[in-house]
Amino acid sequence: MDNLIKKAKELLENNLVQVVIGYEKGNTQKSRPVFIFKAENADKLIYDESCHYNLASYITRQEMRHTGKMAVVANIHALKAMLVLANEHQFIEGNVIALAVDGSSDVTELKTFSEIEEYIASHPVELKEKEKVLLEKIKALSKEERWEFWQNELARCFKCYACRAACPMCYCHQCTVDCNKPQWITVAPHQLGNYEWQMMRAMHLAGRCVDCGACAEACPLDIPINMLTYYLSESIESNFGFKTGTSATKLYVLSDYKLEDKENFIR
Repeated sequence: MDNLIKKAKELLENNLVQVVIGYEKGNTQKSRPVFIFKAENADKLIYDESCHYNLASYITRQEMRHTGKMAVVANIHALKAMLVLANEHQFIEGNVIALAVDGSSDVTELKTFSEIEEYIASHPVELKEKEKVLLEKIKALSKEERWEFWQNELARCFKCYACRAACPMCYCHQCTVDCNKPQWITVAPHQLGNYEWQMMRAMHLAGRCVDCGACAEACPLDIPINMLTYYLSESIESNFGFKTGTSATKLYVLSDYKLEDKENFIR
């Protein structure tokens, strides 16, 4: 943590960035995002096991774009999100510095996309054990049982859109669900509206989700909606060999194609 505070102070004092986005202690055992504009406030920064919110989601916020160059405290998932955002032209190289923090609290300053790509390649990450178990459990269900599982889970959704707010890939200024002329997605949190929302969101994240689990963590009803995109990620990797968040230039799977692509996924 001392290394992180020292690096943040150095960047702000030398005017290399105008804001450092990191974590601070919250009112409970959880951490919360903090925005450091002055070097003397860098002592607020922490980094521990509670710091897992994907801070890359703030890069695309309108209120942050006008603050100037930013440094973002980033775990592997945030770094992967940064590459996807760069690929989608949401920020340009040099406007954001990533401060990668590993388990030993060492801080690595990553200024370029190639540096981020190299760091990700050398720091592989897997799903948490409980998520692996749940995913395997869902995959083992029959088609009918899986349908019943999601019917029960999504019936609890009341469409607060906390999942959308937490996801770094949901950066559209106006989402499809916010449109009412015409109204594409039913507003009411009934079965049809919930299915429409969650299925649309999953498809929009196909090949773009970085598996950070921020959506499920933000859900006040503990609906494991990240399982939908985790399953899609596995399917995309097995069918197309595409791994999300590894390149700032490689187009994501639904925006590109190869003549030799398999077509066995079309049924």
